[in-house]
Amino acid sequence: MSKNAEALARDIRNRAGNAPIAVGLILGSGLGHLADTVDGVAIPYSDLPGFPHAGVSGHNPNLVIGELEGVRVAVFGGRAHYYESGRADAMRLPLEVLAALGAGTMLATNAAGSMRPDMPTGSIMNLTDHINFAGANPLIGEPTDRRFVPMKDCYDPDIRAALAAAATTAEVEMHEGIYAWYSGPSFETIAEIKALRILGADAVGMSTVPEVILARFLGLKAAAISCITNMAAGMSDEQISHSHTKEMAPLGAAKLERVLRAWLQKQVQNT
Repeated sequence: MSKNAEALARDIRNRAGNAPIAVGLILGSGLGHLADTVDGVAIPYSDLPGFPHAGVSGHNPNLVIGELEGVRVAVFGGRAHYYESGRADAMRLPLEVLAALGAGTMLATNAAGSMRPDMPTGSIMNLTDHINFAGANPLIGEPTDRRFVPMKDCYDPDIRAALAAAATTAEVEMHEGIYAWYSGPSFETIAEIKALRILGADAVGMSTVPEVILARFLGLKAAAISCITNMAAGMSDEQISHSHTKEMAPLGAAKLERVLRAWLQKQVQNT
């Protein structure tokens, strides 16, 4: 854990209280409204030296500390993407801070394109695994042997099962599938989507994989849910754009919020 992360964690505790965080939530494009539902304190990223500027429209660059369904959470209203700086480790400091705040679990959300006809725009998908199609890694340059992180079951099977049960409780259809990380910022070509489908991917997006690698490196359990905001290139006549992503995100976000609340409620019942 870096000294900077420890210092930031102390500052955050001074503002938001000393109770440890149970779950960290990273919100993707168009999903920032979920942070507004947390009963707590919002700290702008600009007040946290080293945090990303989260310069992508559709993100809300605040760290919100508080309670959601009785669980103490840290909600990251925006993330840094690889395509903004060429740095796969851009979210390392925020996740170090999350670990320093006592969290044991990180759940990431993202906007993604579907490669399955049975998973249309407006669906949500519980990630079972990923394909690092971008080829970058946030642990490049890490000098210790801790960099050799095993990634089997990197999407924690127990959390995945609990999320699936929560979807059933919330009466929400939630698909399961493999997510492919594409570097962006341009969208994928039709040929790339064909290749990804052959490789076994079900959805594609421009985030999440670096965060999951970092979470496992830091000893956090990880899980992730995609909101399907479009069909991938060649899968439909949709005109894919970032504006379209932001417009479609609320369709899946409403389902995701219901699943998330049901999952958190179950954690409270089990304590």
